Amino acid sequence: MHRFISFSSKSKLKSSQKRFSTCYSTYNSINPRPNSPLTQTNNALYDKLSYKRPRFSSVFSSGFPLNPLKIATSTRAGGEFLSGRSFCSGAEAVISRESMNYDVVIVGAGPAGLSAAIRFKQLCHEKNVDLSVCVVEKGAQVGAHILSGNVFEPRALDELLPQWKQEDAPIHVPVTSDKFLLLTKNHALPQPSPFNNKGNYVISLSELVRWLGVKAEELGVEIYPGFAASEVLYDVDDKVIGVATNDMGVAKDGTRKDIFQPGVELKGKVTLLAEGCRGSLSENVISKYNLRDKGQGQHQTYALGIKEVWEVSGDKHYPGLVLHTLGWPLDHKTYGGSFLYHMKDRQVAIGFVVALNYQNPFLNPYEEFQKFKHHPAIRNLLERGTVLQYGARTLNEGGYQSIPYPVFPGGAIIGCSAGFLNVPKIKGTHTAMKSGMVAAETAFGVLHEGFSMEAYWEKLINSWIWRELHAARNFRPAFEYGLIPGLVLSALEHYVMKGRSPWTLKHGKPDHEATKEARLCPRIEYPKPDGVLSFDVPTSLYRSNTNHDHDQPAHLRLRDPQIPELVNLPIYDGPESRYCPARVYEYMPDEKGQLKLQINAQNCLHCKACDIKDPKQNIQWTVPEGGGGPGYSIV
Repeated sequence: MHRFISFSSKSKLKSSQKRFSTCYSTYNSINPRPNSPLTQTNNALYDKLSYKRPRFSSVFSSGFPLNPLKIATSTRAGGEFLSGRSFCSGAEAVISRESMNYDVVIVGAGPAGLSAAIRFKQLCHEKNVDLSVCVVEKGAQVGAHILSGNVFEPRALDELLPQWKQEDAPIHVPVTSDKFLLLTKNHALPQPSPFNNKGNYVISLSELVRWLGVKAEELGVEIYPGFAASEVLYDVDDKVIGVATNDMGVAKDGTRKDIFQPGVELKGKVTLLAEGCRGSLSENVISKYNLRDKGQGQHQTYALGIKEVWEVSGDKHYPGLVLHTLGWPLDHKTYGGSFLYHMKDRQVAIGFVVALNYQNPFLNPYEEFQKFKHHPAIRNLLERGTVLQYGARTLNEGGYQSIPYPVFPGGAIIGCSAGFLNVPKIKGTHTAMKSGMVAAETAFGVLHEGFSMEAYWEKLINSWIWRELHAARNFRPAFEYGLIPGLVLSALEHYVMKGRSPWTLKHGKPDHEATKEARLCPRIEYPKPDGVLSFDVPTSLYRSNTNHDHDQPAHLRLRDPQIPELVNLPIYDGPESRYCPARVYEYMPDEKGQLKLQINAQNCLHCKACDIKDPKQNIQWTVPEGGGGPGYSIV
């Protein structure tokens, strides 16, 4: 039995043109404020569109509910809804889909997207200008796809909302200790910490983005969680004019179910893509307009981060303690490491990051993480503790060298979709927020003062984002030479050259090309999980609260269905069954005993590792029905 969490509709700010719209409670669905205008209902707005969502079930019964959402009409200045077209496979007819017009459409309610929305509306209020902003989010609620545990640098937030300390922001645990260890199998060797976390905070990022969602709504931003943007809309001149959400209620065979509802076109004069690392729409736009070559020119390189949130014994909990490690259990050719962040309420976020340019196809990032927790320096902390959550996500590590030109006709790419992570800091939230703010200021200039969106690129180059990433540019590629040379070179960059070296190192091969043939690599045997510190994938997946409707078209698509059996299995020993941290990909015998790839799309954590690491780039990650995926913000 699923317990459904309702998302109350709420009346929005009335403009001078009597514009109304309805969107759903984000933070207030969990922390309701009865007298808040954000929780008031205007039933008169449910008069045109009423999209009822199907129920979701999980491959492993998680008990996590997904909400039956409704999306109501907006009576907008300049007319009613426009009509678009939606297509279903097979013999289904072409149908019309509704269209909503905004000044700015933002895809993704993460730190970058919400910061952009807030900054844009701040400028509207400062200049007394009425311009509309819509944010569409594929998670069931704001923050649902962001796992707790983050060391947060408040630099961008200080600029965006200077009074955040007085406005009850969920930022309460300052960093009190900052340690860095080099691990061998049985020892932990202290190293000078390069992270400089003084003045930073240990937070739950999902809580922060829910709080930002409330601030955005208070300013008049319309947020639609549970709707996945699946298509970029173009005009006849190939200019981006918005996005469309995917159809809901389509069966696995492509036919329409009784609960079918067509997607909605969200059209904007400016479209900002804030989907996070390896965003599907962002990657399409980067490819279409050749933005990678127009930018810094190098390919992006990625890592897979796997994380758990534990509740530990009180005598082992030190709020604000931050620990990072390098070394064991990874070999010296594989870049990666771990982090432990002591949050509030006896919670500790522990994670393991593996660069996806690893060479050995037998390496399993999930199993490396499980193995890591048994190290003597880690085991003592976790014993007698309880796992609360599990999740995984890729992160971009290309840094300065890999930033694409972020402007396209009709909009821009912001946040981790563009790749502003500072690798040596292991932080990208502050840079993502700042990029969203810079894009919002540019978009306001475009709409209110007739400027060009090209100014976004110029403002980025002149911002502290650029200076910070330029100084850190040689840290990640230094480890192309191995662990020890990487430590030496990165120490030289950090402590001696201080980012001012006259050279810029290049990244190695793209991650998918780095994988060697199985015959050239030793097989790696991993110990069985003990059920105390280490766990099997089904147990961990249960803790992710992952839900997808089983009866929908697979959102993980093979460009060539023969490659798994003809290439991946015989040459690379089926690496997709190991790099995926959710057991989405399994080779199972058919009736003739031949191994065939089975895709368990309902397990997907939306980490995007398959889209990146597949040796032949044969797997394409696309968005499933909105509201599906992990549910990290429920705990």
